[in-house]
Amino acid sequence: MNTWVTFPGFGVGPFMMDRIAFSFTVFGKEITVAWYGIIIVIGIVSAFIYACKRAKQGGVKIDTMIDYTLFTVIIAVICARLYYVIFFSEGNYKTFYDVIAIWNGGLAIYGAIIGGAATVVIISKIKKLSFFTMADYIAPAVMLGQIIGRWGNFVNGEAHGGVTALPWRMGVINTYSAEMPSEASFVCYHPTFLYESLWNLIGFILINVFYNKRRFKGEALCWYVAWYGFGRGFIELLRTDSLMLGSVRVSSLLGFISFAVALTAIIVVPILKKKRTAAAGETEETAPEERKSADTSADTSANKDESGD
Repeated sequence: MNTWVTFPGFGVGPFMMDRIAFSFTVFGKEITVAWYGIIIVIGIVSAFIYACKRAKQGGVKIDTMIDYTLFTVIIAVICARLYYVIFFSEGNYKTFYDVIAIWNGGLAIYGAIIGGAATVVIISKIKKLSFFTMADYIAPAVMLGQIIGRWGNFVNGEAHGGVTALPWRMGVINTYSAEMPSEASFVCYHPTFLYESLWNLIGFILINVFYNKRRFKGEALCWYVAWYGFGRGFIELLRTDSLMLGSVRVSSLLGFISFAVALTAIIVVPILKKKRTAAAGETEETAPEERKSADTSADTSANKDESGD
């Protein structure tokens, strides 16, 4: 299938994008490789390189990061598919093949995030490493992967919003025909894939600017969860392909809940940490006084004993 795109507000297009990057034959069976898959892989590799760089600064070996990546990516893909299957109300999944057929489309990033986070928790326990320390390395890397990965939706002409007449509107037509459609046949939408990619890019830059100013383990993770959740919550409201739970857009609800929880942690944890530090300081100051008092009492008692003799 071909995707025809135009940005009439900027005088760009129409131009065509073939979803298939290349194909080859194995034992008489044609194998096709889609641009979407290539872009996702580029995002994963970029995220891995970034996470390794951060982890190296913390003294974590690259072999450890390879273990995290291999298991986390596999589980994340599985959970991304399950999340989509569970909440896609129009899906017709009658067989196990229908459920696992990701090549027919249908992955949800929040499913990947949830599954990936659970995997990082388990691996951290096995390796006896701090989950929050590792999450601070990995969370910004995930954001980088999302920045790149959203452009796979652009190639597929999907994950767009509702109809709009804004200057940056994007006209999309998905067709098997290679013949250029007329300008009048295009319907223009919000390019929500672009909104999310740019939103994450801003968040990624800010997280890296303030990364060394973290006040507690896991703060970079909280920054990511809050930033992405807040943006996704609103962007999801513009989309036309939202996964639904009744009349509720699941990803929008989850985004706002994630934002609230993460923001609470960002505010509360430093306060609690400061109180614990202050309490520990008071204990240290009190201890010498108590020892001094005990020594004085002992000396007094000894003097009395000597007087009695």
